[in-house]
Amino acid sequence: MPTDTRVPTRAAEAMSGGRPVPARPRRHGARGLPNPLSALVLVLFLVLFVLPVVWLLLAATKTDDQLVHGSPLSFGSWRALADNWHALTSFQDNAIFSWLGNSAVYSSVALVITLCVAVPAGYALAMIEFRGRRTLLVATLVVMLMPNATLVVPLFLEVNAVHLIGSMWSVILPYAFYPFGVYLTYIYFTTSLPRDLIAAAKLDGCSQLGVFRHIALPLAAPVVALVGFFSFVANWTNYFLPYVLLPESDQFPVQVGLGTLLNAVPQFNPTVGTAAVQRPELALATLVAITPVLLVFLFSQRFLVAGMLAGATKE
Repeated sequence: MPTDTRVPTRAAEAMSGGRPVPARPRRHGARGLPNPLSALVLVLFLVLFVLPVVWLLLAATKTDDQLVHGSPLSFGSWRALADNWHALTSFQDNAIFSWLGNSAVYSSVALVITLCVAVPAGYALAMIEFRGRRTLLVATLVVMLMPNATLVVPLFLEVNAVHLIGSMWSVILPYAFYPFGVYLTYIYFTTSLPRDLIAAAKLDGCSQLGVFRHIALPLAAPVVALVGFFSFVANWTNYFLPYVLLPESDQFPVQVGLGTLLNAVPQFNPTVGTAAVQRPELALATLVAITPVLLVFLFSQRFLVAGMLAGATKE
């Protein structure tokens, strides 16, 4: 339907005693000018985060001579990439695949145990009143804030006391202890779980376990996915603990395996013998090591966004 765009102007003239009201000048380009601070942050992000990743991707396509003397951001060749892959998989009889398999087993089993322990623990701390609850919560916070390196020696002594040094459980059980997951689920259940819904379920005769299983757990699916992702990434990228607890190379996860490859690079270790690894092969191994985490992130990002927003508002 056509409209008369002059009506507001006539109304304004009537209110001003018949005098025409001058139009406000428009500020051309005010929204088009970029914020200098935002541009600076983007440039710093590009230099500090994006360029190293691009360099790493391109380094795997070069020979060692091209990596040193060529342009840092130039593409090598597909043939060099294939040669680097062949050399990498030939190192210690396909050790890279063994390390990847070990990381998958350690991280997956520990993840299952973490979800079976951390989520009920967070629910109990949030919804059940019991003696020592505040002490457990404070202890969880303290352990969560401690650097992982400070816990290696106590964990080594505990694992050695039960004679598990050198077994897969020496890595899996410490991995499964994930205080950040407990605290994250505690925050979610405290802020986002409707108390009226729990009270109604209890009035209908539902037990505490039934409330957790049939009401709390389905509603907490996003935060459970978030805890699972963080736990998997923390387990996959852990280096120091398996390096201390696992004595054999065929037991190493891929992060410790990367350390083995680094020690086999002549430029970093001049005492390397015939089993030398070139720097482009090391770059390719790094890309292989981070690929599973990237795939998990891509397939679970919808749940991760929902989990990050869970508990952001309180009804």
